[in-house]
Amino acid sequence: MSFLNMRRITLTASCILIVSQFVYGQSLRSLNNSGVDSYKIKQFVDAEVNFKKGLEKSKDSFELNYNLGDAYYKQQRYDEAIKSFQNSLSHTEDGNLKSKAFHNIGNSLLKSQKIKESVEAYKNSLKLNPGDKETKYNLSYALSLLKQQQDQQQNKNQ
Repeated sequence: MSFLNMRRITLTASCILIVSQFVYGQSLRSLNNSGVDSYKIKQFVDAEVNFKKGLEKSKDSFELNYNLGDAYYKQQRYDEAIKSFQNSLSHTEDGNLKSKAFHNIGNSLLKSQKIKESVEAYKNSLKLNPGDKETKYNLSYALSLLKQQQDQQQNKNQ
């Protein structure tokens, strides 16, 4: 085989690799965008399906894991939402994104009546983004629920 033929084969293989990576990336983006579009029109099951298809191709996507968590949350499937938001945490180093994930973990825990755990999630969110007013409000609300719960427990014990 001549040097020229080897060069052509290498060039062809490189082109195929580049094109396949482009198509692969496009399909992930397309699946995420389709999921977001479905989410926006409150078709949360369809959104879930698209996000899951994307995660089959790339489990280490923060955006897909986070968006899947949102789709679960809107379907009131809080335990699954928590797992998706937790999965998203390990796929970013961005403190602001992690803060949003912890905030949504807190919301999911609160809806699941796991008040003490929600307080911890909100605190973790605020460590990363101390100025987030919505998380501060949610933490305050969760703390008041926790105090009510403790007061009720104390009254039962008396």
